[in-house]
Amino acid sequence: MADSLRGKTALITGAARRLGEAISLALARQGVNVVVHYHRSEAAAQALCGQIERLAVSATRLQADLSDSRQTQGLLNRAGPIDILINNASVFEQETLWETTEASLARNMQIHAAAPLVLARAFAQQDRPGHIVNLLDTRVTTYDREHAAYHISKRVLLTLTRMLALELAPKIVVNAVAPGLILPPPGQDEGYLKKLTYTNPLKRHGDPADVAEAILFLLNSRFITGQIIYVDGGYHIKGHTYD
Repeated sequence: MADSLRGKTALITGAARRLGEAISLALARQGVNVVVHYHRSEAAAQALCGQIERLAVSATRLQADLSDSRQTQGLLNRAGPIDILINNASVFEQETLWETTEASLARNMQIHAAAPLVLARAFAQQDRPGHIVNLLDTRVTTYDREHAAYHISKRVLLTLTRMLALELAPKIVVNAVAPGLILPPPGQDEGYLKKLTYTNPLKRHGDPADVAEAILFLLNSRFITGQIIYVDGGYHIKGHTYD
């Protein structure tokens, strides 16, 4: 039988909005104390902490810019002992390979790959058992031409997930969830999702709760590590490249 999550503490990066908010609330409903990391979304983080505390668990908010290695280095120390690390923080900049700058690539690599590595190593130094879940993107299996730096860095995180699963075993298990058509980009509405439902076999879009449920499954599993769960309606098995 899976261990209960009640009483454990999770650090969730990029927790204040969108997927991070849904994941935070899902864990809080299971009795998990949540450390809410945010960058600029202070008001949203404060509001989320209020919602979490109403679920009779503790909530702490910590600000840090994960594109700054010094701030990333200190984040886990500020969070205190944790049992769960969810690397969710992300940027999603529209740019092709020809438009990507060195600065953009460096920023994406820092947030999507270097920061998860730094936090995972700091977690391991706590010398306690736990779980790490990295948030990928279903297109790590195909190609995202319009978000080149994002795509490159998420592919690095895919490889890092597998490396960490080997390096941190048996004490810490490391898995990933790769969402597909879940949320529209900032500035878009549900119509954006509906127009793309043809791209997956289930012919519909998902919901942040679907991602949160996959994470809860992994956190309650005792014999799974190095795994990637694609929450994408089957998109990853179709072999798309550009659409």
